[in-house]
Amino acid sequence: MHPSVKTPASVPKWEEFTVTDAPQPAQLDNIKAQLDLILLALEALAGIGSEAMLKAAVDLKIESMVADRVALWRLRQSSPLRKGQGGRKKLDVEEARALVLISCYLAKQNQELIRRAVGLLEQLAEQNRQPHQAALIGDYLDTFCNTYQERMEDGESVSPDTLTHLALKLLIDLLFYSGPGGSRRLWLALLDRSR
Repeated sequence: MHPSVKTPASVPKWEEFTVTDAPQPAQLDNIKAQLDLILLALEALAGIGSEAMLKAAVDLKIESMVADRVALWRLRQSSPLRKGQGGRKKLDVEEARALVLISCYLAKQNQELIRRAVGLLEQLAEQNRQPHQAALIGDYLDTFCNTYQERMEDGESVSPDTLTHLALKLLIDLLFYSGPGGSRRLWLALLDRSR
């Protein structure tokens, strides 16, 4: 975990994003997987755990949807990428929106760290150097890849290059979701990717 200065996060409003066409069950499966990966990227970069996610739910006044560790675990375990079947539940649209709000709230709180990591990534790319050569990004990639392999069904079969590419893409995505209108941006991206 890296020391970071947390940015005070404004509380996004539930009305910031609306659902005109409710996602179909197959779309929700994809949304569940994407949201779990976004939270995994936040965990890997900023050391965010379930306590911070539950506190975010309280700050956002959506604790009725994510009341405790068990409820949070079941929501995240609903990702079709996860290992095991125990405790898996279906994620509904409102729960998905709650996870979007929590993800973007935590991304906003850690915006400075995310910016620093993306800035380092750009510098390394300009110098034709590998991402692992910066300690912040190297630690992020190691934690992301190890946690992915530990938790996900295909964790043992995915190549290190594929995991690194996924982790870096999620890092850049987090930068966009940490900014103004991040919740709406993430929600629209989830709907678009699930089609």
